[in-house]
Amino acid sequence: MSESIVIVESPAKAKTIGKYLGKKYMVKASMGHIRDLPKSQLGVDIAHNFTPHYITIRGKGDVLKSLREASRKVQRVYLAADPDREGEAIAWHLANYLDVNPDGPCRVVFHEITKQAVQEAFAHPRPIDRDLVNAQQARRILDRLVGYKISPLLWKKVRKGLSAGRVQSVALRLVCDREREIREFKPEEYWTLTACFEMDGRTFEAKFVGIGEEKVDLTSEEQVQGILSRLRGRSFAVADVRKSERRRNPAAPFTTSSLQQEAARKLNFRAQKTMSVAQQLYEGLELGKEGSVGLITYMRTDSTRVSPVAQEQARSYVERQYGGDYVPNRAKQYQSRSGAQDAHEAIRPTEVARHPDTVKDYLNRDQYRLYKLIWERFVASQMAPAVLDTMAVDIRAGDVLFRATGSKIKFPGFMTLYVEGEDDAKEEENRDLPDLRQGQSLPDPALEPKQHFTQPPPRYTEARLVKTMEELGIGRPSTYAPTLETIQKRGYVVLQDRRFVPTELGEVVVDLLKEFFPEIIDVEFTAQMEERLDGVGEGRVNWVEMLEEFYQEFQKQLDLADKAMKQVHLEEEESDEICEKCGRKMVYKHGRFGKFLACPGFPECRNTKPVLKSIGVPCPKCGGDLVERRAKRGRLFYGCKNYPHCEFVLWDRPTGETCPSCGSLLVSRRSKDKETIQCSNGQCGFKGKPRDKNGGAEALGHRSVVESM
Repeated sequence: MSESIVIVESPAKAKTIGKYLGKKYMVKASMGHIRDLPKSQLGVDIAHNFTPHYITIRGKGDVLKSLREASRKVQRVYLAADPDREGEAIAWHLANYLDVNPDGPCRVVFHEITKQAVQEAFAHPRPIDRDLVNAQQARRILDRLVGYKISPLLWKKVRKGLSAGRVQSVALRLVCDREREIREFKPEEYWTLTACFEMDGRTFEAKFVGIGEEKVDLTSEEQVQGILSRLRGRSFAVADVRKSERRRNPAAPFTTSSLQQEAARKLNFRAQKTMSVAQQLYEGLELGKEGSVGLITYMRTDSTRVSPVAQEQARSYVERQYGGDYVPNRAKQYQSRSGAQDAHEAIRPTEVARHPDTVKDYLNRDQYRLYKLIWERFVASQMAPAVLDTMAVDIRAGDVLFRATGSKIKFPGFMTLYVEGEDDAKEEENRDLPDLRQGQSLPDPALEPKQHFTQPPPRYTEARLVKTMEELGIGRPSTYAPTLETIQKRGYVVLQDRRFVPTELGEVVVDLLKEFFPEIIDVEFTAQMEERLDGVGEGRVNWVEMLEEFYQEFQKQLDLADKAMKQVHLEEEESDEICEKCGRKMVYKHGRFGKFLACPGFPECRNTKPVLKSIGVPCPKCGGDLVERRAKRGRLFYGCKNYPHCEFVLWDRPTGETCPSCGSLLVSRRSKDKETIQCSNGQCGFKGKPRDKNGGAEALGHRSVVESM
């Protein structure tokens, strides 16, 4: 018979832990939170120290009954929820419900679900950390006050069903502010002049730098023509060669934010999907005879700290696999960003020896790809730097200066295993140059002048918005993904080409919040509140005093907004489409996946239709128009307008051209920095020449005056 009961959040986690604890322990799952504030009312007694009124979450009655009955049959109750604020709060609520003394040794915490970590945690149980509970409670109440006090104003003045949130509103502001920057951006002309040399069957390029020793920016065609006139009849020669050695260090192991960014770049995962798959890897998956095994450490962290044991595992693996030259003299330590919580390690594999290929057959495709990404990033983080030989060559024709730069890998180091991705393609500048020497004469080059215009800052991708939120101190690792989901579900933003575009509704809400609740929408104020909430968790800040200070000013803003906020009427764009159910003209609305048609007779008539955007390519099956469509999960695909009578579909965008080999449609398949033209017939294999994402060399001359986001 079991002597103790252990309560965790999920059945998967329960199964993995139970394997390590043996028959003396009964392991059960609470299925997440068991109590919360009520949805139908504020649930906070502001007049009495912001006392929360918790209720049992609907549907949890049977779970709680089972836990209570089981707890009465054992001597000890252990609460093993996740090692963060939310987990501490779950443990505290369970302790209250099951009459467990929260000040006794009832709480066990581990940051990875391995036999050693679990057994070590149970050897040293501790009381529930009241400071962490207060931090979670303060955050929950603060978010409830903001959401439940501002949202009704938006319902009354704008539209029913809207919401405001402490973190979501600031994230939305970032998207809206970026859109305004783009609208107000005035492009500026600039030119580049490239000298293309050919020597011994090789080509290399040098860029115009200036005249004499002075750097010159080319801003007009007249300037360029002046330089070209200056070059007529001039011979080109190498004026100076500078060689050096550069070290490139590996990226730090993953935090929550960097994992979401890299999974977006390399795996095309949405933030929510990354966290869902990571949760599965953490809680444990069935690995054949090994049973359920936790493959990674806890995935909600902003720390890059790594345990010495894990470092040694990685160093030993690298030495065996690649040799001693690939192991740095000292184990690499990484500095977490300022303000990061260091309670958890970085995200890493629980066992370096568990190579991704050894578990591939037991994981689904998403699990395998994310585990491989985490494994490679961590092992590479403990490898020696790459060493590059760099070369900068000054080339002169009279007093006109050109410069060529190049590099080649001398020692690959960590790059043998893993190289961090990039958000935006960069013009390739560094390439291997010929072995040039000072004073060497060069053949006459082909001179290529090109006109360019500065580009506005790009819209945020999910990955870049997460990174910006982290850098500004908005939200915490557990809130990034839910925040991005919320602003989409509310219809405040839509994703177009994987970038956030605010809707008219989103911009209206931000403008109202800026006018009447400037602190709520202020980036710096929100970051300061996050720091104060962290202070509650560390026992430095009294949570009631913090809420009291916030609410005094907030109530004044609420009173003013209620009196002064004017009714906003959003114009609904009418379409020519007639609702077949009631005869009204349908209107355009914005949803999570972009525009759709809806009947203006809602709620009496709830008819909706997708907006079918023709791409100007005829269906090869029936001759109808091919249109953009979206799958249930939002993925874009291309299908015949005559569906369901014609079921022709393609995942990749048709170019309108046919394959020269088999006659099927050619499609464009995009990667992060280029597109490939290939045949839609999987059995053909024809591939056209790859093209730059921006439409050719002319478009690559991007010198944005605003840092690329």
